[in-house]
Amino acid sequence: MSDTRRRVKVYTLNEDRQWDDRGTGHVSSTYVEELKGMSLLVRAESDGSLLLESKINPNTAYQKQQDTLIVWSEAENYDLALSFQEKAGCDEIWEKICQVQGKDPSVEVTQDLIDESEEERFEEMPETSHLIDLPTCELNKLEEIADLVTSVLSSPIRREKLALALENEGYIKKLLQLFQACENLENTEGLHHLYEIIRGILFLNKATLFEVMFSDECIMDVVGCLEYDPALAQPKRHREFLTKTAKFKEVIPITDSELRQKIHQTYRVQYIQDIILPTPSVFEENFLSTLTSFIFFNKVEIVSMLQEDEKFLSEVFAQLTDEATDDDKRRELVNFFKEFCAFSQTLQPQNRDAFFKTLAKLGILPALEIVMGMDDLQVRSAATDIFSYLVEFSPSMVREFVMQEAQQSDDDILLINVVIEQMICDTDPELGGAVQLMGLLRTLIDPENMLATTNKTEKSEFLNFFYNHCMHVLTAPLLTNTSEDKCEKDFFLKHYRYSWSFVCTPSHSHSHSTPSSSISQDNIVGSNKNNTICPDNYQTAQLLALILELLTFCVEHHTYHIKNYIMNKDLLRRVLVLMNSKHTFLALCALRFMRRIIGLKDEFYNRYITKGNLFEPVINALLDNGTRYNLLNSAVIELFEFIRVEDIKSLTAHIVENFYKALESIEYVQTFKGLKTKYEQEKDRQNQKLNSNRFRRDAKALEEDEEMWFNEDEEEEGKVVVAPAEKSKPEDDFPDNYEKFMETKKAKESEDKENLPKRTSPGGFKFTFSHSASAANGTNSKSVVAQTLPATSNGSSSKTTNLATSVTATKDCGRPRQEDRLSPGVQDQSGQQGKFGWLSGLSR
Repeated sequence: MSDTRRRVKVYTLNEDRQWDDRGTGHVSSTYVEELKGMSLLVRAESDGSLLLESKINPNTAYQKQQDTLIVWSEAENYDLALSFQEKAGCDEIWEKICQVQGKDPSVEVTQDLIDESEEERFEEMPETSHLIDLPTCELNKLEEIADLVTSVLSSPIRREKLALALENEGYIKKLLQLFQACENLENTEGLHHLYEIIRGILFLNKATLFEVMFSDECIMDVVGCLEYDPALAQPKRHREFLTKTAKFKEVIPITDSELRQKIHQTYRVQYIQDIILPTPSVFEENFLSTLTSFIFFNKVEIVSMLQEDEKFLSEVFAQLTDEATDDDKRRELVNFFKEFCAFSQTLQPQNRDAFFKTLAKLGILPALEIVMGMDDLQVRSAATDIFSYLVEFSPSMVREFVMQEAQQSDDDILLINVVIEQMICDTDPELGGAVQLMGLLRTLIDPENMLATTNKTEKSEFLNFFYNHCMHVLTAPLLTNTSEDKCEKDFFLKHYRYSWSFVCTPSHSHSHSTPSSSISQDNIVGSNKNNTICPDNYQTAQLLALILELLTFCVEHHTYHIKNYIMNKDLLRRVLVLMNSKHTFLALCALRFMRRIIGLKDEFYNRYITKGNLFEPVINALLDNGTRYNLLNSAVIELFEFIRVEDIKSLTAHIVENFYKALESIEYVQTFKGLKTKYEQEKDRQNQKLNSNRFRRDAKALEEDEEMWFNEDEEEEGKVVVAPAEKSKPEDDFPDNYEKFMETKKAKESEDKENLPKRTSPGGFKFTFSHSASAANGTNSKSVVAQTLPATSNGSSSKTTNLATSVTATKDCGRPRQEDRLSPGVQDQSGQQGKFGWLSGLSR
């Protein structure tokens, strides 16, 4: 019971005069040695960390509001509030505060003690008594009253005394009666004085006075007083706006009169704060902190009262999802829910949890699925805001709903697919709504906020669902706009006809009937008959950039699922088409996508990149950029610098062997020379390792032959009975055995020499290769070696030179045969072009 009673929420007032939630914990009052006094301590209920440590200062004014709130100013421009779960806990801590300050706990405000300078000032003013004497409330005294109210604002103690006097004598109601008289008499001077008086009373910042001023009986007269600003030539018509222009719409009749009155009061007080009162100066910033608190806690009360009325909420949902409900009514219902959810942000966490669970139970997500597909832009915008509140509150709740929905519905009408389609079809030129929806999608697919249980993991289940049911909708615009041929584009249009239906035919109702599949290419955003490879439409480029940003996030956080998707769809090749875009930001997005992939240093990705020759569009973009020193240039250089620094050997070899000739002229950075150095160092290491193995093999063979010869000699010498003729035989055979040994050794040396390039003419080389696994792969990439061959006499590239290149094709012998030699690009008898690894690049 004690824990519940002491459970509090800590709030601080930020620079925008809004209350920030600092956490929930349990409060206690105890003596703190470091602060040398009784202090309020709040420890977080989650981990026991210290949320608040505040000494109860005798000079600090504490205010008790609405039975469960204690508000005070810790220092200049730093206001604090404790919101108690139970009234008993608030009363208990209030008694502790009053005990330290020597006050009666029955008061709702502890008065400030006068500091020495102020005390001296009051001693010089003998007319100041213990209580401020208010002038009689008459028309001819209004100027005197205005001067009094204005003069006390600079003194905390005099503000307190004036507030007590106004409260005790019912003075405010008398002033408002004078306002009516002045307005009837058209007494402009008196009305100007009343403006100063009412404004000053608001700046007294006292909740007890606000309760009187904002009551149904008084609030419109208060607004009337504030219309007559002396600085204005003509008075404002705020009352006319509040009574005639601003209409309170009850989407469903509210039967609770107290709730209705609270809603009216909150709207009008918010109007006073935001519209009527001028922006407070630096010296007045704290004067309206209690007014902000008043609005804040009113909203808390409204949400709590609505939430408790389940009959009311059930009726709202019933009408929202009813197909018979007209569009205007549905718009009002959605706007109501939007404001309702906004108010809910003021609730304490446990109450906010109950609030959103109530909405989920009543069917908020299926309702959103309907209204997000409507034509009305305002309705869709409000529905998006509501959806953002739900995702922010509990991404898991949304994920659970869509996975259950997938078991009963087609992919076309899944909530996440509806969200993706709304992102894609955003009509805003700057795609403001699309950016918001993209952020929500990122939250939903972020593994960091996915729960793991003993038997199953939300992460694996939801990501399987997302990649099977939703990823094709997300990537449809990207795949369509980077399609290289019409047949492929038509396939995507047919396959993703629902995804693209919004582009050509708006959804005319909230129902989700499958649209027609006959979609004209002209109707696709960014479609260009003359250039289907890379869209030039700015809005489409922005959309593709958003999609790429989300895919880049997936690469970083969804290692397994996104890898399969990229490989199966050859997605990186399609993305790199966008390197040709005239919109540099889109090219940078495509490059960032590749950079994130390479940053993983995953050999599966590296093999995919090298086999697909996917560095080519990046290098082309770098070369096309020329000597311009811009972000694109720096980003490409950083990509290659990363490969060099991290020493990614497979990529380094691929880049040097295929592109170094084109890149060696870039000398303003040492990146490419560094890559060449890394490549040569690795090649030297491999050669040394190969030679070392060969030396060990040859030495071993020599030792075996010599040992065999000596063994034979020892056997002959070891015989007991030897014929004279046979005794001389080992000596006769010695030269033959030695000659065989030397012939074997020379044959191996000759074979090694044949595998080295032989100079055939000045500057030219002849290459002789034996079949190997790398040659069998038949890679079709360009060779930097091929590029070093000399040009022919007519100036053509060496790539087309019919240079005879000997390639061994003998399986049973390691030596080359003349009949097996083929020139690059020449077909063999079977009609198939020879596949000899990188040498095939010579013919291209």
